[in-house]
Amino acid sequence: MSNAATSSSSTTPRRVFMVISPVSLGYARFALESLFRNSNEPLHLHLVTDSLSDKQKLIDEVTERQNPGIHQWSVYAEDELADQEASLFGPYPSLRLFRHGHPCWRKITDPLLLTQGTEEMVLLDPDLYFPNKFSFEPTPSKGVLLMWQKPSCLVPPQIVRKAMEQGIQFAHHVDIGVGGWRAPVDLDWLEWLLTRLDVGTVPRVMHIEAIVWAALAMHIGGGYLDPRLWHCWHRNQPKRILRKLGLPGIHLLRVEDFAAIKCFHAGGEAKWWLAEAKQKGWLDQQKDLTQPGPIIPYEQLMPATYYREQRVKSTLARLGYYSVFRT
Repeated sequence: MSNAATSSSSTTPRRVFMVISPVSLGYARFALESLFRNSNEPLHLHLVTDSLSDKQKLIDEVTERQNPGIHQWSVYAEDELADQEASLFGPYPSLRLFRHGHPCWRKITDPLLLTQGTEEMVLLDPDLYFPNKFSFEPTPSKGVLLMWQKPSCLVPPQIVRKAMEQGIQFAHHVDIGVGGWRAPVDLDWLEWLLTRLDVGTVPRVMHIEAIVWAALAMHIGGGYLDPRLWHCWHRNQPKRILRKLGLPGIHLLRVEDFAAIKCFHAGGEAKWWLAEAKQKGWLDQQKDLTQPGPIIPYEQLMPATYYREQRVKSTLARLGYYSVFRT
């Protein structure tokens, strides 16, 4: 573990976690820079990565290119948490399999290995940007907070369908760019869920993480972060058409109201436009958005709704829609 930039504030730092590979620094460094610069609260940022060499690259990034200021930070490689895994997850074989699946899945497991008592875990993806002075929403004593997005992105469909047939419920419109919950976590239930999903055989794709979060949301409650403040980029039909007609993607960011949001989740291709957008001065607004925002109750994704949406997507695929609008 590497520690630096210890806060001099008497306020308890917010406990923030990001699973990150150095290969993502082409966009992730803007998440780190804007987070350190614009957080109105002291933070302890925990960066979780794969190997010891990756850990050193992240240490170099923070010490040489970032300005943590009052914020604390630490970096952990996967194997450095092996003892904590054995101690906490020892009785849970599916949970241990899950931890060693896709690296994104460790956004669920690894903060648990670094958390005690009722400590909070604020969870971040690396493809974010914080354009204004902001504070994270208070982490509830129970339940989980997640971002909202318009489409349902729970895939692969065969995994979702299998779970629904077993009576597992999912929250609709879930985006996992930012989240927050507290220890202790019901590991018995999480093990039950992962066993029902047959985690040892599911595809090792990042989307499985969203399936688990959506199930957790319905099981323990909580709510969506206000999408007016915590905004997820949506690649809707007009944007697909404009991209097909040759419009450079960066120009799609011009319509985003960065002055009104705490956090922008630059999902998909949008993450690769952040560097140029920042250089052009389109991102940073420096408004004061430090007051808490509302939390919106979760909406259940009903099986009939999901099956209908999948039929529409299958029809579009047969008609060649996704081949035409693949950009």
